[in-house]
Amino acid sequence: QVQLVESGGGLVQTGGSLRLSCAASGFTFSSFSMGWFRQAPGKEREFVAAISWNGANTYYADSVKGRFTISRDNAKDTVYLQMNSLKPEDTAVYYCAADRKSATMMAGSYGMDYWGKGTLVTVSS
Repeated sequence: QVQLVESGGGLVQTGGSLRLSCAASGFTFSSFSMGWFRQAPGKEREFVAAISWNGANTYYADSVKGRFTISRDNAKDTVYLQMNSLKPEDTAVYYCAADRKSATMMAGSYGMDYWGKGTLVTVSS
């Protein structure tokens, strides 16, 4: 009974900040790389950020580097995405994902083991 439940999405104005959370259950969280993906209206799902099992390695899409930060707390089985300096182009449904692959492999693959249902982030101009 694997579950990934995202929270923290909402409406924010350009330049604002938002922190997304993803609570995991039903699997050994610390054995998985975790990541965030997003899908904007009319667009394909794209990679946003990933983090290794112990948090030692992180990876980001060029479009969010310097603005977003991924982190995890294995004691809480939770992964986070801190989003700062938000832009209208960040508007999308954000999905949490878990995979047995290394974090670096998540950046180039959408074949994750587990997906959350997503949380909507809307950035107004």
